Amino acid sequence: MESNKSSLHIVMFPWFGLGHITPYLHISNKLARKGHKISFIVPIKTQSKIQHLNQFPQLITFVPIAVPHVDGLPPGAETTSDVPSASLIPLIVAAMDLTEHDIELLLSNLRPHIVFFDFAYWIPKLARQLGIKSVFLNAVSLVLVGYISGRDKEQQETSNQSLEKLLMQPPPGFPDPSVKLHRFEVQHFVSFISRPFGTRGDLKLIDRFKTSQAECDAFASKGCREIEGPFIEFVERYHNHGRPVLLAGPIIPEPPITTLTTSEDEKWTNFLGRFEATSVIYCSFGSEGILKIDQFQELLLGFELSGLPFLAALKPPLGVETIEEALPDGFEERVGGRGVVHGGWIQQQLILQHPSVGCYVTHCGYGSLIEGLVMSKKCQLVMIPHKSDQCFNARVIGNRLKAGVEVERNEEDGMFSRESVCDAIRTVMEENFSEAGREVRANCTKLRELLLSKDLESSYVDDLSHKLRALLD
Repeated sequence: MESNKSSLHIVMFPWFGLGHITPYLHISNKLARKGHKISFIVPIKTQSKIQHLNQFPQLITFVPIAVPHVDGLPPGAETTSDVPSASLIPLIVAAMDLTEHDIELLLSNLRPHIVFFDFAYWIPKLARQLGIKSVFLNAVSLVLVGYISGRDKEQQETSNQSLEKLLMQPPPGFPDPSVKLHRFEVQHFVSFISRPFGTRGDLKLIDRFKTSQAECDAFASKGCREIEGPFIEFVERYHNHGRPVLLAGPIIPEPPITTLTTSEDEKWTNFLGRFEATSVIYCSFGSEGILKIDQFQELLLGFELSGLPFLAALKPPLGVETIEEALPDGFEERVGGRGVVHGGWIQQQLILQHPSVGCYVTHCGYGSLIEGLVMSKKCQLVMIPHKSDQCFNARVIGNRLKAGVEVERNEEDGMFSRESVCDAIRTVMEENFSEAGREVRANCTKLRELLLSKDLESSYVDDLSHKLRALLD
């Protein structure tokens, strides 16, 4: 940890989803390393799930908050991980909005210099009243920000059907025409951003984003110019609402401070230890990634078809209560001891560090992609993006950088087959690589070396610290 005479006190208030909470904590670790004090607001029961990621407990203090119950949510539900269906996520938003008064009291008592937030669009107004600067810490890809905000005026004047047509192509001046949405992704995305998000009238997700971006004191995001440079410049030049854009860098996770020592962890260690180095497929789609049952089964049958050992950490598919009842007929008998499908939580970083893991099948959340690249020296990426920014992450890694392989899907409905899953895995895993496979593996190695290069991330965090202090002047 560095000594810092001009250290800041920063409050973190991420959206109640582990896919947001975890990267916020990674950024907190980076800032704490520079000597800054962090007060991290987190739902009470969720703290135990992220405690092991706190690298600087002397500077990062968890501030537990009770999440009010909202009718329709399961008892005790706090985050998106606690609900069985994406249809209930708006109720988690409603619960977060009900904490506004409690957050106001916390900010009044903590008196930080700065508060970081994302979905809680009401934070800038609260912070301004208390003399606190607010930073909208964007948890999604800046590539997505540029793709969407490049046509705000057109969005406001068009129907959903016209908007779908508009979003099939990048906006004018967009840096790379190969980084775009497929038809099925556009349909899902327009539906997602256009429906009410929470219970405050007809407020949509896109409205929360625009309000947060317009009213904050600064706009911050994960990302680095070495990977997303032209897209970052596009956002800075045209679509930052006059706010400074602060880059936090790639946010490489700190090495876990725990090891696989519980009985559950030892089970995975023993399982992975039975196989040769870089031979195992690991698959996870994050806390919100839930497949339909037919796609769930095609995915597993693709793993079976590859002939490789695998460990899949997946939530039960839609409409099914347990993993066991969703498995294809005869699947367990056929794969024998070479494949495991687990429906619970796994310490992903520690799994990815295991020398047996050689392929990571991912939903392409930004943090998950970075973990897949840096936690293992030789792990290859196979990508099945599920929504919004994940699609852009996959296009940048797969189309622009050619450092991973995206599973081929039907353009109209997004369906993938067991054969397309198997083909993508074999492209990066087979010993006698095709020319495409060799190129992908070489580019993945280059990207990994770039991310791990000395002082890359530290320089971004230094610059972020400098610009945060400048906000106070």
